[in-house]
Amino acid sequence: MADIAALYRDTDAVGLAQLVKRREVSPLELLDAALARVEETQPAFNYIVRLFPHRARRRAAGPLPDGPLAGVPFLVKDLGIDVAGEISGMGSRSMRYTPDWNSILVERADAAGLLTFGKTTTPELGLTITTESAATGQTRNPWDPTRIAGGSSGGAAVAVAVGAVPLAQASDGGGSIRVPASCCGLLGLKTSRGLVPHGPKLETMWNGMAVSGPIARTARDCAAFLDMLAGPAPGTRAAPPVPGGGWLANLESAPRPLRVALLDAPITGTPVDPEVSAALAAAARQIEAMGHVVEPAQPAIDWPALMAANITNIAVCTAADIEQFRLAQGRDPGDGLEPAVANWRRMGLERGGLAHELALRALEAACIALDRFFETHDIILSPTLAEPPIELGILSLSNPDHQQFIETYTRFCPYVGLANMTGTPAITLPLGHSRSNLPIGIMAHGRFGSDLTLLQLAHQLERASPWATRRPPV
Repeated sequence: MADIAALYRDTDAVGLAQLVKRREVSPLELLDAALARVEETQPAFNYIVRLFPHRARRRAAGPLPDGPLAGVPFLVKDLGIDVAGEISGMGSRSMRYTPDWNSILVERADAAGLLTFGKTTTPELGLTITTESAATGQTRNPWDPTRIAGGSSGGAAVAVAVGAVPLAQASDGGGSIRVPASCCGLLGLKTSRGLVPHGPKLETMWNGMAVSGPIARTARDCAAFLDMLAGPAPGTRAAPPVPGGGWLANLESAPRPLRVALLDAPITGTPVDPEVSAALAAAARQIEAMGHVVEPAQPAIDWPALMAANITNIAVCTAADIEQFRLAQGRDPGDGLEPAVANWRRMGLERGGLAHELALRALEAACIALDRFFETHDIILSPTLAEPPIELGILSLSNPDHQQFIETYTRFCPYVGLANMTGTPAITLPLGHSRSNLPIGIMAHGRFGSDLTLLQLAHQLERASPWATRRPPV
């Protein structure tokens, strides 16, 4: 098992599936290696909320399809993804339920031969960028357990960072894939709106702002994730194009020379950590050396109006999500909600239909402005976060110091939300480390439907500066 354990940790998902196909290792051996790694690391980092290995063992024992991820252990987030017969907890003490259906993403993962064996931690309803919850406790960063792992997909990022799985499903409504991937030194792709389905119960979340995507160590694993799990589903009304032949087949093609807008000034006016600025400058030089044009530029967007619209939309959608739960389950979560979540609900209930419609129009205006900017630029390059991972506790939904929460959030995370509000794709790239050995992510943000271009750029950078073997010391 020692040799298989090392092989499992050192091989990406596509590579493991190739070993399964050649019968050099069995799916059951990989699943055992995954479970052993969870047992080894879960007590220190708290990234798993629920395991159901019996489900994965049944699938591993049967015939598997011929696909790029067949036989690979896989984890899904405990928010927005349902597995029949297994509790969906949403990071909440009071909003738990047991579905009798699978999410379409789970059905597609099964059809691809992925071995889904558990669910990863999340804050309540995904409403902060750290994974801390009154229901499940603190998820800790494997690079420094006193620091946040990011959120709301922090459990997924830690699972990949510690080697429990090479690839995990995550979701992103305001940076929730890219923030934890950046904090944990990984790739995280926030996909274009409509690319990966949410079904079967609904097709958009937060009016299209929240999407599913991969957290992984390699660009080819992210591409294989899209090949297996992306594409329209019942209810899809608008979706970006799928590249001919698929994402993985097109990955080796270098992107055409790109015009890259360097966003090195903070959007919110708050300072950027000098080590983050240095990592961004180094990434810009590397991208320029590859033949792309890099120049300072940023879209002409009314940032204060956009931020206000974002708050209104999230508040109204949160209130609606809680009301839908109340109607479906016949109980109100009430006092069981964490303080910040209860506050989001209150704000949503206070905003009327006119305020929400005006907010949606402001979001649409930002989409138009960004598309006009992308007529002259292909990529926006920025930090993912304005500083390395911060201490646990400050951004918890139970932090009683609301002013501290707002000030820290605004300073720490000014860049990621634009992609959510405009439905465009963005990827965080593990290109930097601080002097204290904390990961620093650099974000590439593209026009709607340019997911392949982002993956090609990531693959190009990965070949120039391999990062998959850069692991936390655990």
